[in-house]
Amino acid sequence: MTTTLRPAEPLQQHPDGTRARRYEVCVNGRPVGEIHLATSPFLGASVARIAELRVDEADRRRGRGTVAALAAEEVARGWGCTQIEAAVPAGAEAALRLVTALGYAPRNRSMEKALGDTPPELPPGSHARPMTPAEFAAWQEHAREDYARDWIERGVPEAAAHAKARRDHETLLPRGPETEGMLFSVLEHEGTRVGVLWLALRDTGAYVFEVETAAAHRGRGHGRTLMLLAERQAIGAGRTRLGLNVFADNTPAERLYESLGYETTERSFAKPLR
Repeated sequence: MTTTLRPAEPLQQHPDGTRARRYEVCVNGRPVGEIHLATSPFLGASVARIAELRVDEADRRRGRGTVAALAAEEVARGWGCTQIEAAVPAGAEAALRLVTALGYAPRNRSMEKALGDTPPELPPGSHARPMTPAEFAAWQEHAREDYARDWIERGVPEAAAHAKARRDHETLLPRGPETEGMLFSVLEHEGTRVGVLWLALRDTGAYVFEVETAAAHRGRGHGRTLMLLAERQAIGAGRTRLGLNVFADNTPAERLYESLGYETTERSFAKPLR
């Protein structure tokens, strides 16, 4: 039997160069599922994304999804993409097996923690204060560069990575440190600056965009203190959940978040297209 993709809609092309299209997954011309292929709304036209892949129950466990995903990779190459990504929700074991078998490598994961009613105390000698405007300007300059470098190291084209860093900061921080719902804090320990925290307060929860311990003060527990600070601020603002993103090769951070009770909600994978 032959598994193929058949367009289910016209190609959607956008002014920024991104595109998307839905395809029927067919076996000998018979529809057995659907795949939605797009270019990444976050990383641009050079990175493809399998936004959805579904195979009807009666046709599962027969390799249809594998062939459909491989066919989608060929379409993405035709679009000029150099990388393809896919997100797998926690607990979706079949999808996890599929991306692993196809050579996708873990890139990052989303994690979340349910918060209680009592803000945790910071360790003795540690306290937080708001970041000053001058500190914010200096922080943002290197934060954008570090953020772009993180994506470049994971195979994202340099131009796309820098564009993402610039676009994300402009979108999230239209008024800089005065942007509503954004909290920028400096952690000090016994009078010495040891780290910074960027926390976003959202409608139903809060999100940690950045935790950074100063290089000279790493390995002393300040990262954990910064995360406790994030919980304090989120609970103080009436939020009940706290989320974050961590790159797959940042093992110390992954262990820290797991030890604090964060659970994985989604894993993202990526594969180069050659």
